Amino acid sequence: MLKRLGKAFRRLGIFLLISLLIGTSVFVIWAATPSGTPMPEALAALESDEAVQVTRSDALIFAPVGKAPKAGFIYYPGGRVPPEAYAPTARALAEAGYLAVIVLMPLNLAILNVNAADAIIARYPNVRVWAIGGHSLGGAMAARYAAQNAGKVQGLAVIASYPESSMDMSARTDLAVSVIYGTRDGLALPEQVEGARALYPASVEFVRIEGGNHAQFGWYGKQDRDNEATISHAEQQAQTTAALLALMARIAPNE
Repeated sequence: MLKRLGKAFRRLGIFLLISLLIGTSVFVIWAATPSGTPMPEALAALESDEAVQVTRSDALIFAPVGKAPKAGFIYYPGGRVPPEAYAPTARALAEAGYLAVIVLMPLNLAILNVNAADAIIARYPNVRVWAIGGHSLGGAMAARYAAQNAGKVQGLAVIASYPESSMDMSARTDLAVSVIYGTRDGLALPEQVEGARALYPASVEFVRIEGGNHAQFGWYGKQDRDNEATISHAEQQAQTTAALLALMARIAPNE
């Protein structure tokens, strides 16, 4: 009897181990397979020119040529979105004189390296003022970082996203926040985004992009469950860039 029970438990253990390995493999393959591919506009923004130097290491780094920026922006990509899809946004920030860094996340999931900003901040000691932000899952994780690391960043941009309910920043007076969202977003619904207002400082600015959807905050194509935008990709990007530059001007007015 005991032998039979022992064999049964061993078989069960082997079965569970195999199931775990299969499940882990499926998850890794799913996470590592990007949702969409960088569009031509994104690929073009990755090229260095006389205004912006683009460097790829453990991050995509966009630096203004001929200027040592004193303020920087750290960008956390959306879940399973190729980081290159946000190159036009980062480039626009660099063209305005800021250092912009898109973090390359493990398996394209910002939740697997929420504190990635620490290494970026340490790498650039001459950058005195930082904002962090991100799109979708990246926005939620950027909010988590800002909430848990008071003093390390002075600005937060939450794009097509909202913080976890435990990330209460309402008492913070040292953090400028911009929440940017589209009225046609099918994943981060406007009512969900607006419903998180109580988690932010009173000075939060909500930027509502009429007709904007979820996918047009990056350049990676359409996304499942999203709604069709009623404004152009270029127009949504222009409004997003304007909101980010306004945030940077709030935290670094002399740059």
